Amino acid sequence: MVIGGVLFSFPINLFSGKIVENSTGVSKTISAPLSLSYFIGVGFEESEMVDVEDFYLTGEGYAMVFCFLFGFPFLIALRIYLHSKNKL
Repeated sequence: MVIGGVLFSFPINLFSGKIVENSTGVSKTISAPLSLSYFIGVGFEESEMVDVEDFYLTGEGYAMVFCFLFGFPFLIALRIYLHSKNKL
């Protein structure tokens, strides 16, 4: 919960993505790290998005999101559970 709150609240560019830009009338796709906060409209200025048509995460970006939001918390909870089980 805390990890998701931080990743959606602050513009931390960790996740692999693509930006579709149309500055000269021709669309071009640029690979760039993206933040999850961009998808809820936080962390960027409107002036930065003038020529941007779309932005999205790649498969690697989605995998990283899954690891950060579900994988790490699961491993931490598992470690705490196993550690407390061994103390008994």
